[in-house]
Amino acid sequence: MEEFRTAATPAASRMTGFTGSANQQITELSEVSDNEVSRLAVGINELDRVLGGGIVAGSVILIGGDPGIGKSTLLLQVLAGVMDQLNCVYVSGEESLQQINMRAKRLELEVGTLRCLTETNVEQILEVASKEKPGLMVIDSIQTLFSTHVQSAPGSVTQVREAAAGLVRYAKQTNCAVILVGHVTKEGALAGPRILEHMVDAVLYFQSDEGSRYRVIRAFKNRFGAINELGVFAMTGRGLKEVSNPSAIFLSGKTEPAAGSVVTVTREGTRPMLLELQALVDESHLANPRRVTIGLDHSRLSMLLAVLHRHGGISLGDQDVFANVVGGMRITETGSDLPLLLAILSSFRDRALNQKMVVFGEVGLSGEVRPVYNGVERLKEAAGLGFKQAIIPKANQPRQEIENMTITAVNSLEEAINRAF
Repeated sequence: MEEFRTAATPAASRMTGFTGSANQQITELSEVSDNEVSRLAVGINELDRVLGGGIVAGSVILIGGDPGIGKSTLLLQVLAGVMDQLNCVYVSGEESLQQINMRAKRLELEVGTLRCLTETNVEQILEVASKEKPGLMVIDSIQTLFSTHVQSAPGSVTQVREAAAGLVRYAKQTNCAVILVGHVTKEGALAGPRILEHMVDAVLYFQSDEGSRYRVIRAFKNRFGAINELGVFAMTGRGLKEVSNPSAIFLSGKTEPAAGSVVTVTREGTRPMLLELQALVDESHLANPRRVTIGLDHSRLSMLLAVLHRHGGISLGDQDVFANVVGGMRITETGSDLPLLLAILSSFRDRALNQKMVVFGEVGLSGEVRPVYNGVERLKEAAGLGFKQAIIPKANQPRQEIENMTITAVNSLEEAINRAF
């Protein structure tokens, strides 16, 4: 007996009813309608901001996050907000209809008429969708789907790629918006092939600090809006609630002046946000002193300590240095360089800085303080929350004075240290 495999059918003809036409024609770009794409606001302002104003018809959105972080809860709330405007279908490959109904009742959502389907065969899902003709379809999750045309288990690289390709093709041909839920690996990256992120129109990550009730959703790719936008939610007994002023939330635990604490203004997409940086410097009893960061770049901390030694005249070679961003947030921009160094120096000297002072600025290897983008918007956000003093780069000094705020513009790290202390 000899084993043989039949030749696979062409990818374009695998999904029933969605084959391409043989009479395709080339269109000049000037003939394409220049009308703006229609967006559907989901009614959750934080999510609408991350998406760029709402869900675009025919777009494919991929949402990833740790297990239990609230992906299914958020999407059920989204469906509850738009199902009176669109025909919606919720496809679950992980939960039964009873579990979905229990969650909806626990969240007290009016989704009695929501059309649900528990299916993992992508061909069957597309066949049902061709009959229902939904305007929005949620797939929970893409790793549970499989195609009968692929000889591998659900969740494998080939199956995920084939299932996603069929759903993307369906979305583009029928103008139906599709939201895919994706699993993540232990490192926090989306599971499956990287081509999955290339195929979709938007990639959102749902993140949370362990033990925190706050959830952050970020856009790492968005063909219809800005990337690195940030939406902040709080998990409650009735689902996810929006946090409209996250700066006040992340600074709410700040009570009295303490050494090693500095407030900075970071920029997340189009929103300036105030965060508290904390540093602890302590004498080390190890041959190699520790450098520990939470929410900051570890290698950048080592570089900044070298700059502090060379251009600030302060050596911390025999000290353990710990740095933390309060609230479980993560800062990726370089505007946190100057406040981090001032927080480290504040802890080392055991001298508290002004509690109503904000600091931002990038520190170069030659000790200069370099400007960051959107400096005026950052200062206005800080002034609106009651801060009276600011230390900023010279190039970010605003042309007009900001009411009730004293601004100190500096050119070098040494000058910033002298002004701060």
